[in-house]
Amino acid sequence: MKTFLTIWFGQLISRIGTSMTRFALLIWAYGQTGSATSVAMLGFAAFLPMILISPVAGVWIDRLDRRKVLIFSDLGAGLMTVAMLALAATNNLQLWHLYLAEALAGIFEAFQMPAYSAVMSTLLPAEQYGRANGLRSLADFGSQILAPALGGLCLTLIGLSGVMTLDVLTFLVAVGTLLLVRIPAVNTEETAAAPVTFRQDMRVGFRVIWSHKGLLTLVGISTLIHFLAALTWMSIMPAMILARTGQNELALASVQSAIGIGGVLGAVVMSVWGGPRRKIHGFLVGVALSFLLGDIPLAVGRSLPIWIVAGGMGAFFIPILGSSRETIWQTKIPQALQGRVFSVRHMLINSFMPLGYLLGGILADQVLEPGMAANGAMAPHLGWLVGTGPGTGMALMFVMSAVSAVVICFAAYLFPAVRHVEDDTLPAVPTAVQATAVPAD
Repeated sequence: MKTFLTIWFGQLISRIGTSMTRFALLIWAYGQTGSATSVAMLGFAAFLPMILISPVAGVWIDRLDRRKVLIFSDLGAGLMTVAMLALAATNNLQLWHLYLAEALAGIFEAFQMPAYSAVMSTLLPAEQYGRANGLRSLADFGSQILAPALGGLCLTLIGLSGVMTLDVLTFLVAVGTLLLVRIPAVNTEETAAAPVTFRQDMRVGFRVIWSHKGLLTLVGISTLIHFLAALTWMSIMPAMILARTGQNELALASVQSAIGIGGVLGAVVMSVWGGPRRKIHGFLVGVALSFLLGDIPLAVGRSLPIWIVAGGMGAFFIPILGSSRETIWQTKIPQALQGRVFSVRHMLINSFMPLGYLLGGILADQVLEPGMAANGAMAPHLGWLVGTGPGTGMALMFVMSAVSAVVICFAAYLFPAVRHVEDDTLPAVPTAVQATAVPAD
């Protein structure tokens, strides 16, 4: 636990710096274009390369020292920020530079996220997974509390270059903590199996997931939920708040800080509680409550206090649902396979997120925003629900995505493979990978 907490602290500091930079760059990008599409495309640029590189990343995570994988992914992200800093300091920063930087960040994340999950299950006993995943969420949302306020303040006092300089320093903290710790190697079973090629290794994650109907269905549900989240919450929410408040950056910072506070509270609860005994309930019910209590009030509300409460309520359940789902996977998958399986899972559940980011911006700018304008074709029919004028088309998207997510979660209970995913035994590991499988306890 001491080693895990050391790594966790470094990642927390790094995430604060990264979130500050992303907040500052989001404000800069929207100020340059005034377009929701330009903001949504930042997410698209990050997720597409991450999806493509994930199967390759998974093989290296299982073959290499996972601590070194984390170090190099953090260093890569830090060097990328240095390059952006140089462009900003010389007044040469352009919008396409942000897209390139997000693409590189997605590649580094393809290595960092699965390696982090695999390291956690190496360091901790299974009964601590829920609490540890809660701490991971605490780092994610804790940075969201501090980043908008600090990012906005630093943007005013020291400018965009100053914000990115602080970000580089936080990367150094993350790398420093990783250099201080040692992570036990994963024990593998030596067998007489034939040597495994890189291509065979890449297929392992797919084969393991495909062989377990419950995990495969869980991937399908997660993919749909992530798509809906990318369509609205993760892509156009900042643009919607800015549009409905006349470009009020303080209002956006307030909502994002509320999201961070709600997420921190949920993470604290999860860290102390560990989640429900049946983690599948924590995931499905948590998703439904997040959309019901977060997205819908955020859409139909017409004042900043309502948006602040809705953002906090929606975020409160994210650590619970995310930690519950992560615990299921960490418990089911042998440690020596986790890099490959987690990378493929990461790729699959995020595979439609680039489309969500792309559609979110296009639907907002080209269809729903014009339709919900004061004289728009849709305003007479749906104006009673979300109002009319700037931002209301995006609000309507939030309503539609929230209703879809709730229906998906309740429909999932109709499938026995989902209800019993924690009880069903993982089928035998494919022969081609038996040489790296961890023996059953």
